[in-house]
Amino acid sequence: MTVTAPLVADGLLLRPFEDADAPALIEAYRDETLRRFTRTPVDDAEQAAHWLRLQYEGRAAGTRYAFAVLDAGELVGNVVLKRGAPGGERAEVGYWTAGPARGRGVAPRALEALTAWAFATFAEEGLVRLDLLHEGDNHASCRVAEKSGYPLTEIVPAFPPYPLDGHRHSRKWLDGPEPGSSE
Repeated sequence: MTVTAPLVADGLLLRPFEDADAPALIEAYRDETLRRFTRTPVDDAEQAAHWLRLQYEGRAAGTRYAFAVLDAGELVGNVVLKRGAPGGERAEVGYWTAGPARGRGVAPRALEALTAWAFATFAEEGLVRLDLLHEGDNHASCRVAEKSGYPLTEIVPAFPPYPLDGHRHSRKWLDGPEPGSSE
């Protein structure tokens, strides 16, 4: 398991989720836009505990590193690194921003901090590319991806549970030559 200290992102604090975040999660998930683009509902304390347990289990397994994004102590978002298999060349990033925090640059700042952390932490293990996937009609996510240095790389055909084609944005490791190269 990779130990993770809190990250700082231009006025934001990113730290692993804690049980005490449950009420703020429930409140954030009341937002219809957030609910539309996420798969796991968080309507009550039991569902919040389940959501948090998934984050803890993923961190322990080295496959999921979720960070609560805080602004002045308030939960304003979530960023996550999803690794299908530790040691792989690719991983996926994801995020959401709480409704009241949208339009303040939270997602791009938090995503940039997560990206830098992911490459700094896992490049030696072979990580060379991060993918960001979203539904094609999620225009805000397209803007966040572009602002965060994740250009659109392909249209992904619809696949359940997603009813629409999606977008894949990708970012490659930029701090010098890719691991394993002769440079």
